Amino acid sequence: MPLHEQLTREVKAGPSGPSIGAFFDLDQTLFAGFSATAFTRDQFSSGRLSPRDLRDSLRATLSFALGRTGFSTFVSATSAVYRGMQESVLEEAGQLTFEKHLATQIYPESRALVEAHQAMGHTVAIITSATRYQAAPVARELGIEHLLYTQLGVEDGVLTGEVVRPTCYGEGKAAAARSLESKYGLDLEQSYFYSDSDEDLPLFEIVGRPRPLNPNRKLAQIAKERQWPVRRFTSRGTPTVGDVIRTGLIYGSLAPAVAFGAAAGLLNRSKREAFNVMGSVWGDLAASAAGIDLRVEGQEHLWSHRPAVFIFNHQSGLELVLLLKLLRRDFTGIAKQELRRNPIFGPLFNAAGVVFIDRTNTTKAIQALEPAVEALRQGRSLIIAPEGTRSTTALPGPFKKGAFRLAMEAKVPIVPVVFRNVLDALPKGALIVRPAMIEAVILPAVDTSAWTLDTLDEQIERIRDRYLAILSGAES
Repeated sequence: MPLHEQLTREVKAGPSGPSIGAFFDLDQTLFAGFSATAFTRDQFSSGRLSPRDLRDSLRATLSFALGRTGFSTFVSATSAVYRGMQESVLEEAGQLTFEKHLATQIYPESRALVEAHQAMGHTVAIITSATRYQAAPVARELGIEHLLYTQLGVEDGVLTGEVVRPTCYGEGKAAAARSLESKYGLDLEQSYFYSDSDEDLPLFEIVGRPRPLNPNRKLAQIAKERQWPVRRFTSRGTPTVGDVIRTGLIYGSLAPAVAFGAAAGLLNRSKREAFNVMGSVWGDLAASAAGIDLRVEGQEHLWSHRPAVFIFNHQSGLELVLLLKLLRRDFTGIAKQELRRNPIFGPLFNAAGVVFIDRTNTTKAIQALEPAVEALRQGRSLIIAPEGTRSTTALPGPFKKGAFRLAMEAKVPIVPVVFRNVLDALPKGALIVRPAMIEAVILPAVDTSAWTLDTLDEQIERIRDRYLAILSGAES
């Protein structure tokens, strides 16, 4: 059973079509945490907010939390500090805050719910009391077309420091949903609303399918009294004991994998066979311990052309385990110089012939790649992330040329491996692995024999476009 099938079963079994609305709150619903906290912290650290501005914002927040002021007054007080700022500055700041803090906190379960509603052709919308600068990056990431939010005053691209009333809070959220009902002919009696807060009760009460997610205490009590189904997600935020144990088992399984590899190497008198067995055994054990359900499309392309340069989109440290499980044998990799000092993986990578490069020194990095070319010529494949660093969102960053020039020089093909949903299991910066269903799409080998340096950029862009198409859902 797919990881989120039970969660999305109700949506898939229900009515379809654009007359059904699926409305989502933002904070604690689509992701763990609060966007305003991350946004304000970044603005202060960047110098756009002074200590006095921060103090005034915190004072307004406390006054609202204690019920001394209303939401509109609260937003007016906190947005006044942006008076005279170009709106484009806040748009850029919102995107950076999302990439740094919020992209990795999106609940995989919420993503699955959004995708289920989209697959049913529902009218999906984020309805939030947050501003567009906080919410728009999330809507783009999840492919949500409709976004209703609290608007700040803007004149000629400059923030006025005022708030546009009514705000999208409490009754304002219900009004926003009714505006969608009027514009798109929605059937609210058949529509869904997902939120964590009792403050959204006005919107809960006008839809036929209220669905509290991670509800606060008051909303949980209301849901119990009204028999609304409640769901709580643990895939983000504080990890469970089970998550910690599973992560420990990933590293713990390395010891038996090394033992199996050493035994195989001694019996066959082959160092390469030792690392082949060790890698494949650890890949299998670690993926199983982590609760990873790996679905592979195009598996035949893993073996059709070897040696080859296998490239992959890099989102977390989990790809190593996945590649070990997929490729099984006769390959090595390229890693950043810092990993050489890792007390566990440094010695193992070094013994396995991994090429370490200094990313801060381009000349040395190019010189260090000679052993990689030689490994390809000797029949060993190579794995490398052409982005050069981990991305925080599902879409890959720009591809560097190193992997492609290696393939050209060694006269071997490129085999693109596209990972989907790795962020669900281990986002960038996270330490604890969560169970997830991960897809690996293996594309056919790309012949590099006719490539030239003059056309290299075009060839790289063509391959990256395939990644973008698959990861954005435009190509299945």
